[in-house]
Order: sequence, then structure tokens, then C-alpha cells
Amino acid sequence: MTSDEILMDAEERMDKAVSVLQNNLSGIRTGRANPGLVDSIKVEVYGSLTPLKQLASIGTPEPQQILIRPYDATTIKDIEKAIVAGDLGLNPQNDGRVIRLNVPPLSGEVRKKMVSRIKELAEEAKVSIRNIRRDANKAAETAEKDKEMTEDDRDKTKDQVQELTKKAETNVNESAKAREAEVMED
Repeated sequence: MTSDEILMDAEERMDKAVSVLQNNLSGIRTGRANPGLVDSIKVEVYGSLTPLKQLASIGTPEPQQILIRPYDATTIKDIEKAIVAGDLGLNPQNDGRVIRLNVPPLSGEVRKKMVSRIKELAEEAKVSIRNIRRDANKAAETAEKDKEMTEDDRDKTKDQVQELTKKAETNVNESAKAREAEVMED
């Protein structure tokens, strides 16, 4: 592998690790209503599991409420059942046309648990990024042993991989801090 290939692969994989973290963070409940809370819900409808966002429009008309408006009114009971089964701690209110989810404010204890979960997710992402760095460094060493690159190129590649690692870890830290701030605000 050339230096450029190693760097591109590492950067791609690190970006993916950061985006996975951001996706996971969007599912963490804050005191505010967020359509991301129900993104992961799959609804048993028409004989298969379908993501909720394909069956309904999801909005937040108020800071403490999620409004789910099914495209097909006949699926409303299935959607309601999936929300209850989704273990979000939210009780759906069905008026026949739309489903309302009132998001209660978080208690201090729950907020602390959410923050610790955010930190866990961030640490998992950092571990993943460090593993990618290790793989890239190993690839550079292998390329040098196979005479595909010089010793100087290997060292330069390792330095560039370290820069990518720092950048990715900074992104992880910023994402986690932003989400922590959202969870801790009233």
C-alpha cells in the first residue's frame, strides 16, 4: 500500500467512527423533544419491519412534544404499539390522526446517567479511532518491510496518521461535549 492509500483508508474509517458516534448521540434523550429519539423505532407493518420515518412525518411543534403524523392512517395503531415496545419511556397519545409524545423533563439523576452514557460512547469511538491508527501504522511498517516505501516515508505516514487521529478525537470530544451540554441544560 502506498502512503496515500493508507492515509485515505484511515481517514475514511475515522470519519465513519465519528459519524457512528454522532448517530448514537442523537438517540440519547435530552430534556427536549427531538425527532432523533424515535429514529431507531421499527414498525411491524405490511408484513415487515419498517423504519418509523418511512411511515410518518415526525416533527416537534413544541419543545416538549414530538408529533408523529402517519402517511397512512391505518398504520397508526402499529406505530403506537412500536413506540410502546421501543422502551423510550414515552407514552404515545393517539387521537386517531396523529400520535403525540410528551417528553418529560429529565431529573438530575437521569441527566447524570445520560452524561455517563455519552462519555461511554465517546470513549468507544476513541478506542475505535486508536485501533484504526494502529492498523494504519502497521500497514505503513509492512509497506516499508516490503520495500514499497522508504523509512522516511513510513515515518511521515505515521506522523500524518497521528494528525488524523488527533483531528478525529477532537471531533469526538466536541460532539460529546455538545451533547452533554444539551442534556444538562434545563
